[in-house]
Amino acid sequence: MDYSKKISERVWNLPDKGELESRREQTYIDDIVQKSHIERELLSSLDGIKTVFDGGAGCGRFSILLAKRGCKVTHFDISRPMISKAKELAEQEGVLERITFVEGALEDLSAFGNKAYDLVISFDAPVSYTYPKQEQVISELVRICRKRIILSVSSRLGYLPYLSNPIQKNQFILNQDCDDPFVKWCISNKEDAIKNFRLDRTEIEKLWADGLMGGEDEIAEYEQGGAPWCITYTFMPDELKGILERLGVRDIKLAGPGAYARTIPNELLVKIMNDPKQRSDFLDVCYRFDSNPFVCGMGKDNLLAKGEINHRGSENGRRFP
Repeated sequence: MDYSKKISERVWNLPDKGELESRREQTYIDDIVQKSHIERELLSSLDGIKTVFDGGAGCGRFSILLAKRGCKVTHFDISRPMISKAKELAEQEGVLERITFVEGALEDLSAFGNKAYDLVISFDAPVSYTYPKQEQVISELVRICRKRIILSVSSRLGYLPYLSNPIQKNQFILNQDCDDPFVKWCISNKEDAIKNFRLDRTEIEKLWADGLMGGEDEIAEYEQGGAPWCITYTFMPDELKGILERLGVRDIKLAGPGAYARTIPNELLVKIMNDPKQRSDFLDVCYRFDSNPFVCGMGKDNLLAKGEINHRGSENGRRFP
């Protein structure tokens, strides 16, 4: 078993993951923006869609949404706590019977047949946590898809600014008085993070070159019994588009959710989010701006891709003349 898979299993199976992840849109503004963008893409892409595979479905934010729209959804995730939370929320929404819950890792989709689902989705970058198998995983997602695929991966251009900004998450905290442990950590460590920061050009150049966030330090922490953040592969826009094209995906559209929002300071973001009219208008503007192909790489965390499946001229996920 690869370290990426082992680390992912441990971090996502922490007991509090289900509850914390289900509250992200109440806690972080970047999550509000990203999930609003994805919801718009999904709801405009349901023509002819009856069956859906949601890979890395988490607490069911989108599997429940699609089930409420009449789709039959396979909710696939590596985390038992998040699947449990998703079942709870699906029952509350009255769609439990329309969702099949499957625990598993994206590295192994052998249980699912070719073209088994009309729509395949995978959001919030679980593909990026499967390094070094990220291209194989994308190929498998395409293989099981019959009509349309929408996925988001970690964005290399989006991640590079993090290396010059150790307090980037503070910008997107919606309520500094909430009880989220990571919010408390961000606030309490802000001054030390600024004081101790030193630009490391070598680190920036490395990420730019190999796209990899994490590695030996995370492996060492895992071996010592910890639950580090997942080793993450970040994609360039043309790289992701090229992979999908080689797999026979056509009419590919890229977007960078969060590109507009990351230009605005926290004080103004909070003011906007707390006013229903401003919030609605802001999310409209974000969607339009972030959908522009010229900013797709600068999304807050994710690079979003949407495309149509063309299985003619392809076999086993590999395209040939």
